[in-house]
Amino acid sequence: MACFVPFNNRNLDVTLFVFRPTVVLVDELVDSLKQFCVCTETLGCVQSSIFKSIHGNLIIWYGGWMKKATENKEVLTATLLSMLASMSSMAVLIEHSFFDAYAGESKDGSNAAKYSTGDIVSMNVIASSSSDINDVSYANLALFKSRFLKMEGATAGVCLKCQSMPMVACLYVWKSLLLCYSWILASDYRKTMLPYLERFSLSVKYDIFWVVYVSSENVHNYQIPPHHHVLENRGETTNEGRII
Repeated sequence: MACFVPFNNRNLDVTLFVFRPTVVLVDELVDSLKQFCVCTETLGCVQSSIFKSIHGNLIIWYGGWMKKATENKEVLTATLLSMLASMSSMAVLIEHSFFDAYAGESKDGSNAAKYSTGDIVSMNVIASSSSDINDVSYANLALFKSRFLKMEGATAGVCLKCQSMPMVACLYVWKSLLLCYSWILASDYRKTMLPYLERFSLSVKYDIFWVVYVSSENVHNYQIPPHHHVLENRGETTNEGRII
């Protein structure tokens, strides 16, 4: 069964947790996150997945939730952070937030970006120094609309807006890694992106990921650790070409 990211925020809240592994064997962290996925189902998570960076050193956990009030999101976030405490020896949590999906397209007519284990997804993130994210959101949407139909090999894409900070993102699902590379190498950043973004003070980052897990797969029952300590958010260095 495929996981999906909807093209609007009517029925689903989206969370993204970004980790930088501190262990040599990253599969150990991935296995722990698979177990974490099972635990989140008892909290109302209707779907989840794990992305592993192909060239970088990042792991992203995606969770989809039925719509919640703001205060409920704060309680949920605190609970998730305490559940993740047992992984603090394996990774540093460098970012986490709720996102709103506000636009998207697919080439098969579906109303969501669908993907399964083994698929390729790419993400680009635009962070603004301005507190007003609306203009950047419109620019991100215009950029998406101008590019998506020309992206040979991309099956779907969705625009996301962060709820807690001035940041937007686009997630694309690809038929293959080769087609993703071909698009990136053929794209002219100065002609395709800068006209939409040059008037803003922005930081633009990107990365390509393997989908290493979706929540429809079976995982052995996992008990929530009794120790509730929030993962430390340590300072990190901004690297061009990385989502952080």
